[in-house]
Formats: sequence, C-alpha cells, structure tokens
Amino acid sequence: MRTTVNIDAELLAAAKLRAARTHQTVGSVLEEALRRMLLEPDSAPAPAVLPDFGYDGGLREGVDLHDKAAMAELLGEAGR
Repeated sequence: MRTTVNIDAELLAAAKLRAARTHQTVGSVLEEALRRMLLEPDSAPAPAVLPDFGYDGGLREGVDLHDKAAMAELLGEAGR
C-alpha cells in the first residue's frame, strides 16, 4: 500500500544506507523496522537494580539530627 509520511532526515538517511548495504528498497527497510517494532511485546523496561546500602549501626550517642548547631559542630563546620 502506498502512503506518505514525514520522516526525520537523519533517520531517512540511515534507512537509505541500510537499504543500499543490504540491496533492499528503502520501503522494505522501513517496513521491516516497523514490523519488528509492532510485533515486539509491549513491555516496560526492566526495573533498575539498586545497591543495598543498609546500615545497622544507627546514630552516635548524643547526636540530634534536629539540632542544626550541634550538627555543624560535629561536622567541624561551626562558625562558618
């Protein structure tokens, strides 16, 4: 079936190169690419596996995360 579509210039150039290398028409290269994309099962990308940075130690005794001045002193940033 004949149809008209707008294709990005770089994408069309790549399709033309593939067609020339494989001795196919541009139409058959585009048809094959579209067929592969449409026949591919719709699946979400695999979830990323994140490292486990678990820590069982807890806070040092006397540390209060809500006391900004005390935290600055512990970090050596007091008076900055």
